[in-house]
Amino acid sequence: METKTVKQLADVLAATTVFYNLPVAQLVEIAVKRGEGVLTDKGALNTLTGKFTGRSPKDKFIVDEASVRDIINWGAENQRIAPDKFDRLHADVLDYLQKKELFVFDGFAGAAEDYRLPIRVVNEYAWHNLFARQLFIRPTAAELEGHQAEFTVIAAPGFKADPAVHGTRSETFIIISFEKKTVLIGGTEYAGEMKKSIFSVMNLLLPQRNVLSMHCSANIGKDGDVALFFGLSGTGKTTLSADPNRFLIGDDEHGWSNDGVFNLEGGCYAKCIRLSEEGEPQIWKAINFGTVLENVVIDPLTRTADYDSDAYTENTRAAYPVEMIPGAVIPGVGGHPKVIIFLTADSFGVIPPIAKLNREQAMYHFLSGYTSKMAGTERGVTTPQTEFSTCFGSPFLPLRPLVYAEMLGRKIVEHDVRVYLVNTGWTGGPVGVGKRMNLAYTRAMVTAALNGELENAEFVTDPVFGVQVPTSCPGVPAEVLQPRNTWEDKEAYDRQARDLAARFADNFSRKFPDAAEIAKAGPQVN
Repeated sequence: METKTVKQLADVLAATTVFYNLPVAQLVEIAVKRGEGVLTDKGALNTLTGKFTGRSPKDKFIVDEASVRDIINWGAENQRIAPDKFDRLHADVLDYLQKKELFVFDGFAGAAEDYRLPIRVVNEYAWHNLFARQLFIRPTAAELEGHQAEFTVIAAPGFKADPAVHGTRSETFIIISFEKKTVLIGGTEYAGEMKKSIFSVMNLLLPQRNVLSMHCSANIGKDGDVALFFGLSGTGKTTLSADPNRFLIGDDEHGWSNDGVFNLEGGCYAKCIRLSEEGEPQIWKAINFGTVLENVVIDPLTRTADYDSDAYTENTRAAYPVEMIPGAVIPGVGGHPKVIIFLTADSFGVIPPIAKLNREQAMYHFLSGYTSKMAGTERGVTTPQTEFSTCFGSPFLPLRPLVYAEMLGRKIVEHDVRVYLVNTGWTGGPVGVGKRMNLAYTRAMVTAALNGELENAEFVTDPVFGVQVPTSCPGVPAEVLQPRNTWEDKEAYDRQARDLAARFADNFSRKFPDAAEIAKAGPQVN
């Protein structure tokens, strides 16, 4: 039986002009005609998202419903909103949309058929619908014919909430109702809210089916060896997983079932600030007709993209189907991973560029999720900020963090997975003193970890962080591997390392007081 929400939406769709599942060319044509974007010289559609050039995590809510109330990890990242406030906002959004032309995409989240979620995305903007088409999993003609959405995203960027009436924090809102199986988005044109809201939905649904949902990229080698790359935006998940010597499964969101790993999406959402053909050739070549660019500066005469410019934001983006990457795995499924890599962009410059972790350390660093929040990925973030984001994705995790960490720990043991911590951040000093880690060195370290070559190196224990650091790695100067050696002022390094260790310990003790055994695997604070 249809829920009240579905009936209301169906009424709106029946009463207005709706374009269902348009192909890429038509969506691009309509978007350009409506002034929603312009074509670059490569044929990509460049759009501007206005004042919101990143996510708005403080405006994200979950409806406080009986079916999920006791399992949600309520707090600053999973804020409650009352059902009656959601219902009022939902009705007002539908009234607003009934006066608009609408675009509908029907598809899936989850490449593994046994675990995929049929979704529907309803958009006010043609370019948003193109984004949804490129980022989610596109159905075949047969699948589309029998498609029945189990979750619906309604994106109305032109609608602004009234906090006094709707119970929101501001005019912007991203709200998930698990009982109504609906996501409401409004007051922001940033398209990434759509993909991350469905990721949040999957992060509740999949663990209930014994599937670990993960904020990570994944690729597979020529011998079938799967690798996972965890990390927040700006740490290099997309860049490092788009390896010309390996095959991409996906760049951002995955599930890990008893059968192996599978992509939750059908596209990639790559940061493209300072993008170059030499540095990231696969991403560079993927930006063609059908790709959606966000907030990239375009020459008004030649329509050439200036990827070095941050005039609009550091968080410039390119959204394209995963098959645009040569050799991408379609459908996006693979076996159990052999290697897991945790990526961090350490703004202090004291985390080793690569280090080996045991199971307990892996769980500790997974729960800690340390990195520097990079400029532009969220509203108000203009300089790097120290961040501990649980499981490298706390804004998207509705359940208690130990649910995900314990599942990860079990799978590491069951499948004998090697785990490494890789710092793609600073070396030789903190931000303003040191410099960003050389990408060629990072690639060489990751390659050595994936092919097993790094296991032949001698390892030493870092005296502060307790992790195992190799003394050599092919293609990397030995002094780079020991961060203290890259600092001119060794005493300043020691102070900074102890300070960061104390931050780790403080964060962990506050967030996970019941995980004392895991805490022992963290940095040593003297």
